[in-house]
Amino acid sequence: MITPAEQSVLDRVDEELLVRITQSLLRATGQNPPGEEAATVAALSAAAIELDLDVVATRVEPGRDNVSITLAGGNGPGLLLLGHTDVVPIGDGWTKDPFGAELIDGRLYGRGASDMKGGLAAALAALAALRGVELSGPVELAALMDEEETGKGIRAYVDAAGRTTSGTGGGADGIGRDRIGGAGIGGVGGSWLGCITAEPTDLQTIIGARGDSYLRVEIHGKACHAGNPADGANAIYGAAAVVAEIERLHAELAESPHPLLGAATWSVGQIQGGTGGSIVPAECVLVADRRLLPGESPDAVLDDLKTRVAALNLEARGLSVELEMPMEMPAFLTPADADLVTTTDAALTDAGGPQLPLGGWTAACDGGFIARDLGVPVVVLGPGSVTTQAHRADESVGIDELVVAARAYALTALRLLG
Repeated sequence: MITPAEQSVLDRVDEELLVRITQSLLRATGQNPPGEEAATVAALSAAAIELDLDVVATRVEPGRDNVSITLAGGNGPGLLLLGHTDVVPIGDGWTKDPFGAELIDGRLYGRGASDMKGGLAAALAALAALRGVELSGPVELAALMDEEETGKGIRAYVDAAGRTTSGTGGGADGIGRDRIGGAGIGGVGGSWLGCITAEPTDLQTIIGARGDSYLRVEIHGKACHAGNPADGANAIYGAAAVVAEIERLHAELAESPHPLLGAATWSVGQIQGGTGGSIVPAECVLVADRRLLPGESPDAVLDDLKTRVAALNLEARGLSVELEMPMEMPAFLTPADADLVTTTDAALTDAGGPQLPLGGWTAACDGGFIARDLGVPVVVLGPGSVTTQAHRADESVGIDELVVAARAYALTALRLLG
């Protein structure tokens, strides 16, 4: 049941503002790699300053900032809205301008429309709708860099948040913060009742997500003339043995699926080796994706693969192997009866959402770091679709979805902090 005070806030969600902000974000670059978030950060910050919100930029790398946009409240715990400013490279197959922000039949087109510039715009519109409302704590939109690659932005954010709450203060990686507009409280991190990650979920409340990790395997052998292959040690043959072992591991994991998130998975995504057909290859590198379930330790996954590879006894074939895990994102699972879950899902229904059941996500997101490293309950909820729009040509998001998402974020904040 929506109260008159809640309806007043919902009525302030401005569709025209939503479209304008989303288009400004879509017209900005942000491809990662190579890491072009600066233009998106500038567009988002400019929109927030225009709305008289507090904007704090935190340098993570040269030219690559996290940005926190805050609506001030009381001294109590707040609500964190989480997003990222980078998008995957454009890729092929587009029939529309990837940075054109075209509005066609109620949908906005462009790289990042669903993943996740639409979610950023909806979160900012929610903050705008809440201006002037007395809240017990702040509402912060944390828009972070490098989510699509190795998660440098979220790692810097949780590090700064941890040091802030422990009383040591300071910016990410020792680099200072820069307040670039607004008149609110500012600050990175804090005490949160919950976190809504505004990734595209088809407007379904997601209470759990698998994590992700990349494993890099280097096989070193010995080159020789292919006419006498026994004189060398074929690194590609060694890699083939490792790939077969990873395939066996994937099949083993499929036998023990999680009831909500499905099974953990392995997938070899890259392999590269050799210099020519007449040369026994001395080097081969493969990269595998390992999806993680809640409670799984990335270190244990790496150790298990090392043990399995050691059992292949590649040394007897003159080969050596190096393994590392250059990226990991933790999984999370929030209880279905948690206050954040029940409040968010009810707010989504009252905001005009599709009334889908609580769900799990096979994708990974920055929210897992918030749950693991800060101990904050997390849900994922946003406009657009990770399955039919994200990372595809002619990516788009519906304006009706943007409006529902913004209304749901505002109503959740009002009910948690009002």
